[in-house]
Order: sequence, then structure tokens, then C-alpha cells
Amino acid sequence: MIFERIKANGLAHNSYFIGSGNIAAVIDPKRDIQDYLDLAFEHKMKIKYIFETHRNEDYVIGSLELAEANHGDIFHGPGLDWSYGTDLMDGQEFQIGKLSLKAIFTPGHTDESVSYILSDLKFGKVPVMIFSGDTLFVGDTGRVDLYGSAEVQRLADILFDSLFQKILLLGDGIILCPAHGAGSICGVNIADRDQSTLGIERIKNPILQVKDKESFIKYKSSEHPERPPYFSTMEQYNKNGPPRQFIKEKPDLLTPTEFKFEMESGALVIDTSLPSAFGGAHIKGSYSIWLDGLAVFPGWLLPYDKPLLLVLEDQNHLEIATTYLSRIGYDQVTGFLKDGMEGWIDAGYPVEKLSLLSVHQLKEELDRGEDLILLDVRDEDEWKTGHLKGALNIYVGHLQERISELPRNKKIVAFCSVGHRANIGASILLRSGFSEVYNAVGGMLAWRNAGFPVVTG
Repeated sequence: MIFERIKANGLAHNSYFIGSGNIAAVIDPKRDIQDYLDLAFEHKMKIKYIFETHRNEDYVIGSLELAEANHGDIFHGPGLDWSYGTDLMDGQEFQIGKLSLKAIFTPGHTDESVSYILSDLKFGKVPVMIFSGDTLFVGDTGRVDLYGSAEVQRLADILFDSLFQKILLLGDGIILCPAHGAGSICGVNIADRDQSTLGIERIKNPILQVKDKESFIKYKSSEHPERPPYFSTMEQYNKNGPPRQFIKEKPDLLTPTEFKFEMESGALVIDTSLPSAFGGAHIKGSYSIWLDGLAVFPGWLLPYDKPLLLVLEDQNHLEIATTYLSRIGYDQVTGFLKDGMEGWIDAGYPVEKLSLLSVHQLKEELDRGEDLILLDVRDEDEWKTGHLKGALNIYVGHLQERISELPRNKKIVAFCSVGHRANIGASILLRSGFSEVYNAVGGMLAWRNAGFPVVTG
């Protein structure tokens, strides 16, 4: 038996390659499919089956590209008007060499959610693993809010049944293989570890300790995870099929003059530098999104119909940056700046800076009673665990649409957990014409470590 977990960093997405004999299957493939093709070549296998656990919301699925590259068949759960693939039947089984994979319907996260039970036929039909998609995570269960607030209780109701009447009854020794790990926005509190079993989850998973349905529904209804606007695009791509990208051309290497021309023609600029470098000098109008942040945050901020330009802190980051953007559907990365900001500065073009404050400087200013707006751009759940007295909470993903709530005649200090999202927020403010904007570097981590007070609730 061949088993590989393939992680898509940034998205905290897990896909899986399983095989036996000369046959392989892939579960929930990412859009950049080369890893699966390399594994199939290495193990002399053909990828015969491609299984989806549900219509994914947070990334572009790679099923069609993998099927067309390897002539495999795609399967997913019924309930959507899919434009590709084949609907499964509950309990349908597939033989993969000496392995058996059985589909069971486990709705709740979405109506079409399916889990797959793997058995090693050398030992009979005893289940070994379950690929649970977004139904069950390590330390968490899938969110139930994707259809809107009116559907939350219904989805929580059927998620309870999927968990307690189907998945957990399979046995404590079953290895759990979820579609996401810690950091994914498809859960609320996914644990920071990959390995688990159904028995460990039955005992340790906080949500699975809520064993009566009414309390479970109430628990799930109290969750309020953020829903990025790009989810809508992902849902359409993953139902109808995304644009294919077999041969992905690299963005053009642009001189500062060429880069400036593209900007003036309407392209948007993303600067992937860390806050300290962005603060020292950046191109006016740039979005500050650090490299790993490209996996998610463009989906909050950027339209899909505009070309994108990159300013890279290290030009070796180009492939990582374009891959992250591609995974959430941004294919129009037309160019990147030759020699980065150094090249721009050497060409004599103007720069803008973003002032940084240490938490000690911020504390001194607050103690002096300086007239400023402390803008906390973390999400609501983070805010509730502790924040600075008098701070205003607007999640960074909503800042562009709520920018009118902020006064333009006051100093604004952006604040988050460590300073990365605060830099995104500060760059949004600068783009919108705010003049006195600061990033409190180190954020809540530095503030707490310095022993400064916080308030909760």
C-alpha cells in the first residue's frame, strides 16, 4: 500500500495519494497537480480515480486537470448540478489493487459531503482509514454556515448524525485523514497536529464531547467564522470546472519603467515583503501581503478581473507566490519587478513609507493620552480572547468595505496578533488616502509578553 499526505501550505489543505499494485487514487487534489503525477511515476501507477469529499470553498480543486493529464475518473457526492464527474451512491465501493475504498454520505458541512473508508483487503473489509473531508477535523468539525444563517441549524442537525451515527461508529482505531489542518478557515479550532484516530477524537475533540443533538446544534450555531468573498468564486469554479492551466507561463520580469507603465494601465500591486521592509519603503498604492498570506488574503481584497503585479522581497519566491495565488484562482499575474524595491529606488521613482511602532512606544503614547485610533484587525474570536482597552475591531478582510467608519483626521495604529495582518490593514488605509498610519509590530504577542494589560469580552 502506498499512502501520501500532500499539504498545500498556506491553505492548510490536505490531499491524499493512495495506491496498490499499479492503480492509484487521489482525494481532493490541489490545482498544481505535479506532485500526484510524480508519485504515480515513482511508484509505476496509473491514477485511475479522483475522489472529491465536497465542493471545496477555499481553493480551486485540481480534479479536472488531473483527470485530463492522467485520464482518471472523477467522483463526488450528489446534490449539486455538477458540470463534470460522476455522482456517487451511498456505500459505493471501489477496488484499488488490494485496497477497497467505500463512499459514505456524511452531509453537514455541505449537503453533498462524502467521506471515504479505506480497507486493506489483505486483512478483510476491516476499515483502516477514513478520509473525512471537512466533516471531521483533528480537534474540530466542519463549519455549518456556508449556506447562510437560515441553514445553520439544519446543517448542524445533519452534521451531528453524520458524526455520531456514521463516522464514530466505525471504531476507535480508524486513522483520521481530514481535508484540512490547523490554520484553515474551514474550521474554527483545528488542532495543530496531523495524526489522530477516531478514538482520540471521540475522547479529546471538544465538539464531540457535546453528545446530545440540541446542545450540539447550539454549539455549532454559536460559531461565527469569517467567510471570505472569494469563496463564491471557488464554489462556482469547483461546481462548473475552473480554467485549466496545464502550461502556466511565468510572469514577465519587468524593469521599473515597464512596471510603472503596467500600474498606470490598471494593474494592482502586491508587495510580499515582511512589515519591516514594507515599512521602510514601498511603491505607493501597493497592497502589503506577506508571502504565506498570499494563500488566503488576496481573496478578501482583490478582484479577479484585474492584472496583478508582484514586488518580491526575494525573487526566488516567484514560484511560491504564483502558486499560492493560482490555488485561489488568481491567474492574471502579469509581471514582477526586476531587482525588487532596490531596482525601483535605483531607477529614481518615488517611494512611500509606513511608520512602525513598538508595543513599548504604543504603550507610552496611550499612557500620555495621545489622540489616536487603535484599529484591531483580528477576527471576532481573537478579539474576545483579549484586546487593548479602547480599541476598535474591524477584521482586515472587511476593512475596505468599512473604511468610511474611520476618521481621516486622526492617527491610526493598526494592530493584530504579530503585525502581518496589521500591515495589510495599514496598506489598505494608505491606498485609500489616509496619511497618518502606523503598524504596531509584534501585535498582541509582543504586548502580552511585555506584561501590558488587556481586556476580554
